[in-house]
Amino acid sequence: MPTSAATPAAVPAAADGRPEEVVLRVEGLTLRYGSVTALNDVGFTVRAGETVALVGPNGAGKTSLFNCVSAFSRPTSGTLRFRDLDLTRSSRHAVPRAGIGRTFQNLSLFPGATVLENALVGRHSLMRSGMVANLAWWRGSRREDVAHREAVCEVLDLLGLLDLWDVEVGGLPYGTRKRVELARALAMEPTLLLMDEPVAGMNPAETAELTAIVKDLGRRRGLSVLVVEHDMAMVMEVADQITVLDFGQVIAQGTPAAIRDDQRVRDAYLGNSVERSTPAAPAAAETTGEA
Repeated sequence: MPTSAATPAAVPAAADGRPEEVVLRVEGLTLRYGSVTALNDVGFTVRAGETVALVGPNGAGKTSLFNCVSAFSRPTSGTLRFRDLDLTRSSRHAVPRAGIGRTFQNLSLFPGATVLENALVGRHSLMRSGMVANLAWWRGSRREDVAHREAVCEVLDLLGLLDLWDVEVGGLPYGTRKRVELARALAMEPTLLLMDEPVAGMNPAETAELTAIVKDLGRRRGLSVLVVEHDMAMVMEVADQITVLDFGQVIAQGTPAAIRDDQRVRDAYLGNSVERSTPAAPAAAETTGEA
């Protein structure tokens, strides 16, 4: 596993035992598309080593918020900062270089490329050799290539994919391909990982496996995680804090226990789903609509 995720620097603990350092700060975030308000005065924080879940019904604005953090969308107003970087003014290519990785709701892999080759794409922002050096295969370029491959193999080993390094992605099961996409994001050595519906479409065994991986990333390896997911059993297991959106607005924030008992959340979204679900039972994959 890359050093930034495997051996994070220690951060001071707050009174509740969680680290004090704020990695992502969202304040008064509003996003409008013409007359449609996708996000309205949204605010929350993600601290170092913390896993924060964004939940809510389809159309609540969760993916719109992810797009603002990734600089795919420009907010109409509000503050969005990743450490000292103003994300409202940043270019898209600056976001991964700053340390933000992302997985997508719909898989975006190269089916004809191997597992290793797909994961190596995540190292692009870390590569220093230029095109001429790579074409000439100079000594420095060769050393860098070996280092990148070794870093990727550590990630593949972490995710149980190392034995598949030379297998083309297109022939792999869906759940395995989801892990390959996660490997590509982790290969970037992010300090903040955005995960958009990571267990959607997975079977119970795959869901349980990925849930354990996400818990490990946040609580043992010090990686900050912001996750959007409809599987509330998975959310309740991995999240330190939950922010609930409905029609682009925050209707509740708190620990999993507090959210479970919030009547506004039950009325808008949960119903009895938490009681019906088990950690190994995934929700149905969202197929249409804005997340």
